[in-house]
Formats: sequence, structure tokens, C-alpha cells
Amino acid sequence: MAKLKWGMIGGGMGSQIGPAHRLGAQADGLFEFVAGALDHRADEGRAYAQKLGIAADRAYGDWQDMLAGERARPDRVDLVTVATPNATHFEISKAFLEAGFNVLCEKPMTMTVEEGEEIVRVARASGRICAVNYCYSAYPMIRQARAMVAAGELGKVRLVVTNFSHGHHGDATDADNPRVRWRYDPAMAGVSGQFADCGIHALHMASFICNDQVERLSADFVSTIPSRELEDDAMVNFRMSGGTVGRLWTSSVAIGRQHGFDIQVFGETGGLRWASEQPNQLIHTPVGGRTQIIEKGEGGLHADAMRLSRVAIAHPEGFPLAVANIYCDLADAIRGETRDGLPNAEDGVRSMAAVHAAVTSARDSGAWVDARPPMFR
Repeated sequence: MAKLKWGMIGGGMGSQIGPAHRLGAQADGLFEFVAGALDHRADEGRAYAQKLGIAADRAYGDWQDMLAGERARPDRVDLVTVATPNATHFEISKAFLEAGFNVLCEKPMTMTVEEGEEIVRVARASGRICAVNYCYSAYPMIRQARAMVAAGELGKVRLVVTNFSHGHHGDATDADNPRVRWRYDPAMAGVSGQFADCGIHALHMASFICNDQVERLSADFVSTIPSRELEDDAMVNFRMSGGTVGRLWTSSVAIGRQHGFDIQVFGETGGLRWASEQPNQLIHTPVGGRTQIIEKGEGGLHADAMRLSRVAIAHPEGFPLAVANIYCDLADAIRGETRDGLPNAEDGVRSMAAVHAAVTSARDSGAWVDARPPMFR
């Protein structure tokens, strides 16, 4: 089977997410990295692309050049990954979708709900895939959790509790570090800081595992470091369409926590717990029974968890391979095979609606507000 052709915008030298995409996209031999506009500095971007093996005529200075160049080629890319600063996601993704390219966009997909709804409409009209990189949902044990909930192994889900809290921005003396400061600057990050950066991963995970959508929420935001315009800590309560109660905490000032992403799902007949720092294990406690550890790679897992387990049991699988699982599902989707669970533009706009709803709620002392995009009400 011929490899699909892949291109990337952003993710250049020094990028935090760029290497994970390059490793993930090429891990299974499904994609060939053939085009890129990797840096806002044109010369540096071209040079780095060629260093990574991209031919000079497909090492572009900016995304507009890449769009024009790839559109004109008979061997154009099959997928474009958008890994640029948040404020540029909408413009770039829309342009490539309208030109007939499949897109994988980093989160958040857009800065506003209106932009998110426009991306949904454009993707539907173009007939192309617009996926969003909620890659934590592609860990094998998260797919196992989703399948267990769907199979009724926990009964009706009553409560979900999720956290994405770390302490890496907790040093007030580091507040002016450019790599930190932009996350709390509305001009670059939008209306929300920590919740839009990390909290929406936790919110998406709750919806993903429960196969349900957030309907209403109440939020409390705080900037614990006074120089920050946007929040660095947030608590969000939410209700899902099926009646599940949700609790979410996200923080960047929780010194002592490292990655800090975990989730617990409590149903009528059992509970599940998963933590990103121990991603190979899913903890399951049936009501009245003993707690057990479900291991990645063991026998008897649900099909999706087995399909996405790559190495033998007891060997760790980390973040780049979770990203690789997104690319596996994307390759299947591009070739016409539907993959349940591939995060798409609808997920992206739901996340952005939740961000804006949380901002509104926090400004109104935690009032309960509708968290759904208008197009899904």
C-alpha cells in the first residue's frame, strides 16, 4: 500500500509539539513527510524542512506559499497538519479545507465559537476530514475505558472527575518568560488561559469516554499570579446530556504535580481510573468487588484497545505513540474507513463553546450557562 503524502505547517525547530507529530505520522509507515512551512521565519523554515529531508521545492517559506504550491501539484499532500500559534488555526485550516485538503489541527481548533462553526460547515461542504489533535483519547487504555462504558460494564455513569493540573508556571519570577507569558496574554491565547490550554483536554476526555456531551457548566477562574490577565487555575462543574455529573480542575500553578492529567469515571456498577503518567494501566473496581489493574497489551481487551496497543505487555507506550494512533485513524479515514473516536471539527467547536461558556460563567460568579455551540442546541 502506497504511503499517503503528508505536510506540516508550524512545528519547526524548538517546537514542543512538532517532534511528536513527525514521530507519530511516520511511526507506522503510513505517511511520507513531503512538504512543510515550518517556521514564521521563511529562511529558517525552509532550511529546517530540508534538513528533515523535504525537497527544496516543497520547503515553503509560509503557509500561503505551501497552499499555492501543493494545490498545483498532481502529487499534492493528502493531509496537512496545522501546528501554529492558536490565533492562526482558523485561517489556515479553512483555507486548506476549501482547497480540498484533509486537515489535522492542533487544539484549540479556533479562537471563537463562530469560527468553529464555520470550520464545521466548510469541512462538511468540502467532504474533507478536519480532525483535532485530542491525542490523549488515542491511548489504548482510554479506548478500553470508552469501550467498557459503551458495553455497560459500569452501568449508567453517574459521575466523572478529571484533572489536568501541573506546576510548571508556578514560579512568579518566570512570569515574563516568552514561552510562558503568551499563554496568559489575550492577544495570543484568546479569552482563556489554562482552561483553553489544558482544561479542554480533560473536558474532551470526559465526553469521549462517556460518549456524551457537556450541556451546562459553572466555572470559577483565578489568576494566582497578579501580572497574568488570563486564569492560571480553574474549577469547572458540568452536566452532560445523559445526566452525568462532572467535576474538572485545571491549573498551571500546582507545584509538585508534573503532567497531572487523570480521570475517574463512576458508574452504578463500577468505577475506572486512568492517569497519563501511568498510561499503560486502567484501574477498574466493580461494585462490591476487588480493584483490578487492566494492562495494555494483555488478552481480553476490547478491539480498539487491542488494535492500538503497539508493543508487548509491560513495555511503556508514550505520548508520541498516542499521536501516532491519531494518524493511524486518520490514514484509515482518508482511505474511506470510518474510525469511531477520531476527534473532529464537531469536537473542536464543542470545546471552544465550553471555553467561552466557562469565561462567561466565571465573570458571573459561577452562574450556570449553556455550554453547547448554537449549531448543536
